[in-house]
Amino acid sequence: MSPQVAGLLQLIALIAALALAYRPLGDYMARVYSSEKNYRPEKWIYKAIGANPAAEMRWPAYLRGVLAFSAVSVLFLYLMQRVQGSLPGSLGFSSIDPDQAFNTAASFVANTNWQSYYGEQAMGHVVQTGGLAVQNFLSAAVGMAVAVALVRGFARSRTGELGNFWADLVRGTVRILVPISVIGAIVLVAAGAIQNFSGIHQVGQFMGGTQEWNGGAVASQEAIKELGTNGGGYFNANSAHPFENPNPLSNLFEIFLILLIPFALTRTFGRMVGSLKQGYAILGAMAVIWIGFTALMMWTEFAHRGPAFEIAGGAMEGKETRFGIAGSSIFAVATTLTSTGAVNSFHSSYTGFGGGITMLGMQLGEIAPGGVGSGLYGMLIMAIIAVFIAGLMVGRTPEYLGKKIGTRQIKLAACYILVTPALVLGFTAVAMALPTPADSMTNSGAHGFSEILYAYTSGANNNGSAFAGLNADTQWFNTTIGIAMLLGRFLPMVFVLALAGSLAEQKPVPETAGTLRTDKPLYSGLLVGTILIITGLTYFPALALGPLAEGLAS
Repeated sequence: MSPQVAGLLQLIALIAALALAYRPLGDYMARVYSSEKNYRPEKWIYKAIGANPAAEMRWPAYLRGVLAFSAVSVLFLYLMQRVQGSLPGSLGFSSIDPDQAFNTAASFVANTNWQSYYGEQAMGHVVQTGGLAVQNFLSAAVGMAVAVALVRGFARSRTGELGNFWADLVRGTVRILVPISVIGAIVLVAAGAIQNFSGIHQVGQFMGGTQEWNGGAVASQEAIKELGTNGGGYFNANSAHPFENPNPLSNLFEIFLILLIPFALTRTFGRMVGSLKQGYAILGAMAVIWIGFTALMMWTEFAHRGPAFEIAGGAMEGKETRFGIAGSSIFAVATTLTSTGAVNSFHSSYTGFGGGITMLGMQLGEIAPGGVGSGLYGMLIMAIIAVFIAGLMVGRTPEYLGKKIGTRQIKLAACYILVTPALVLGFTAVAMALPTPADSMTNSGAHGFSEILYAYTSGANNNGSAFAGLNADTQWFNTTIGIAMLLGRFLPMVFVLALAGSLAEQKPVPETAGTLRTDKPLYSGLLVGTILIITGLTYFPALALGPLAEGLAS
């Protein structure tokens, strides 16, 4: 069997698994966020934090809950790292430096999980499990809560109330993320991932000599790392490490976890707004982009140019032989089209066009299917923009899901789509202009520029993967990427929740013969075109200086 055919079979198996899980998981999540019942463990949590889960919140109160909880989380995780040397289970590792502790705290709370450190050489068991793994759950639950608040904005009328942030946070964690993660961890242990709290021990090397390795609760962290589209690996090699991702079966399962909730949330959306066809339209747009990007990645990485590529069967540089080109390509697209950032290969070693595909996937806004929660609300923002463009074409006031898209809504949507490009391009320009950041580049020319562009694209879009050729453990990059991660995560949430509040206050608009049908394939195609055009106009000049120039020169 050729590698190309094997890759196609992997992709078909993955699509089939996602299709089987789509309906039950999507319906279950809709029931979770619509239920008025509180389980006993949830009641204990509400009592401990002093929250009333039945109290409805308008968007400013909901936003204050999101920002206050996230600020406390950043502070808590920062302090844990700063006192690591005094904690039990530190494995003898010292406390983390202030700039790196800030960067890591911002990274995990922002659901980015950018890592400028070697996990197995810096973080002890307590920080890994009690700090980083906990934030993997909570940051994902925050994203899901914001997405559900926006969905309620579409579903409700004549009220500014969007639900209760604390109830959404707790339910998303307790009823969705924890149960699936437990199952996922068991599957990964069965596949060969490790799960222990062993200390540092010496391991013999194939060519002689020894190397020091420590164990850890890897399988449990790996499950929520992928499920919550987090991406922070227990080890520096991330999902290329055999302790985290032992074989092709575990590799395919981890890709399944990455895509599971983001795709299923479209069913949740359709169920909560009372029209499953609307969810299918969003799903269709996501699926077209994801499959298209995967096909392009596999094509460019399988292309044979020169004797070395022909002997290896494709561009094998930077890829694990146990996954091959297909398994690496599918993983790379899944992790960059979502806000995961986990890697099972080095994206810097991909072909010029292949590296550009990973970058463009993030620059789309990670909406196909995107991060847990963030993918859905990002796609719904694009859906509003697409409706607005269609309205301009026919000279009609745009409507979406029975809500008028007026000046206020478009301004908020425009602010949302402008925040991330401003951060990415602004920080990239400054870093290229200053001598100190440029010294961290391993490569010069187009590839070196791609390293910087990729880093800020990954940070501001809350992805967390790296091009692997940039020394990001400097005060400049720790600080600026940390700022980009926080602003790129929470500024868009401000506009999303303000938009949700404005939609919930509206009266429903009756459907007429002139209303654009947003539950048809034609609208899905319009949505895909809108996404590609907006992204292309925004990022094409930067991409032309980096991956496109490198790809055309190779």
